[in-house]
Amino acid sequence: MAAAKPSKEPLSEKATHSMRKTLLFPLGALTGACLTLLVSGPQGGLWAARAAAGADDAYSQLNLFGEVFERVKASYVEKPDNSKLIEGAITGMVTSLDPHSRYMNDKAWTEMQETTSGEFGGLGIEVTMEEGLVKVVSPIDDTPASKAGIMSGDLISKIDGEGVQGMTLEQAVNKMKGPVDTQTKLTIVRKGADAPLDVAIKREIIHVRPVRFHVENGDIGYIRITSFNEQTTDGLKKAIASISKDVPQEKLVGYVVDLRNNPGGLLDQAVSVSSAFLQRGEVVSTRGRNPEETQRFTAHGGDLIKGKPLVVLINGGSASASEIGSGALHDPKRATLIGTRSFGKGSVQTIIPLGTGNGALALTTARYYTPSGRSIQAQGIAPDIEILQDGPAELKGRVDTMAESQMRGHLQAADGTEQTGSQSYVPPEEKDDKALHAAYDFLHGVTVNAAAAKPAPKAAVPN
Repeated sequence: MAAAKPSKEPLSEKATHSMRKTLLFPLGALTGACLTLLVSGPQGGLWAARAAAGADDAYSQLNLFGEVFERVKASYVEKPDNSKLIEGAITGMVTSLDPHSRYMNDKAWTEMQETTSGEFGGLGIEVTMEEGLVKVVSPIDDTPASKAGIMSGDLISKIDGEGVQGMTLEQAVNKMKGPVDTQTKLTIVRKGADAPLDVAIKREIIHVRPVRFHVENGDIGYIRITSFNEQTTDGLKKAIASISKDVPQEKLVGYVVDLRNNPGGLLDQAVSVSSAFLQRGEVVSTRGRNPEETQRFTAHGGDLIKGKPLVVLINGGSASASEIGSGALHDPKRATLIGTRSFGKGSVQTIIPLGTGNGALALTTARYYTPSGRSIQAQGIAPDIEILQDGPAELKGRVDTMAESQMRGHLQAADGTEQTGSQSYVPPEEKDDKALHAAYDFLHGVTVNAAAAKPAPKAAVPN
């Protein structure tokens, strides 16, 4: 793992040394790249003139902003709060860039740090904003939201009877939070449902346990990774150690790593989790606006499962860091992917603290690429074996979840073609989970009939 510029620290160290956390999930943001103008030969005067013109235009626009600000202060029907005006202007500027860039005030920044550390209060859902409504990226396992039946792709239109239209994402999230054991009511718009659903949920302290595991049938290690926070790698190592201790190596036929509906998390955790299954080689590279900003991350942990066969489960709710892990294990043919196409978030974000009391900026500054040099932005990762689940009757026709390609203002696919979303439904009962049973059959050497489970191919969306 090395940066092209020796004066810059590797990304995985930024969280420790400069308080910048590199995040890879739909509410995330990577450090800003410095634009360098190269003036050479007879074009020097032209470049200088363009640069001066650009600067004059920027100053002109700032003057316009100042004039509007003063007019609002002087003439608005009620006396406005200056700090709210500035915060609103900053928020509008940053959110106009793409769905994942945003400004967080000091309160929102504090709450994000609680989330990535693995414990916080609330309902237990990862959310984003889409066309004025709160979009559920994924409910977190074993939280009030997942127990209440909240699903990936659900749109929250009201919170305790109040419409979310006009709220910022932070305002909506704060309204969903509250004292432990108090109740909130969400009005859910769900594709395929005849009418909005009212769901009452009791708030709890959310302890995000990112790794769960068990031994299946006495010979398969099942490991479920729900998010990539600061506890994930340690949890994975403990899971592998426990399974290895309980099952003799000669009896252990392989592992299933379940990344379905995992919305992502920290970049360094995605790298270290992938490293746990690789002896060597590249895990991921990130490429910013300038070529010199390219960084490469390589495996460093050694293959902890000693070459045992590996299946990774993905679906339409597997995003960002989950896709990094899937791509890192799939490209060198270390793992077989089973499930449905992943979400397609191929951009990298870094949280940049703005000083005491000023919050932080979440800014998209790079795309990430799998070891084979492939960007999955707005395309996702296709499984080797596609398996569709049998959903309940009330969800018939609701096959697709929201994909990156369907988010307004998303970064375009690198090669110009984009893919729509795919199924993200996972049956609550393991006995009904067709993808999981296909993984077990695959490890036991049973031929998986994927053709019977595949729908008609979807057309690519031209960009």
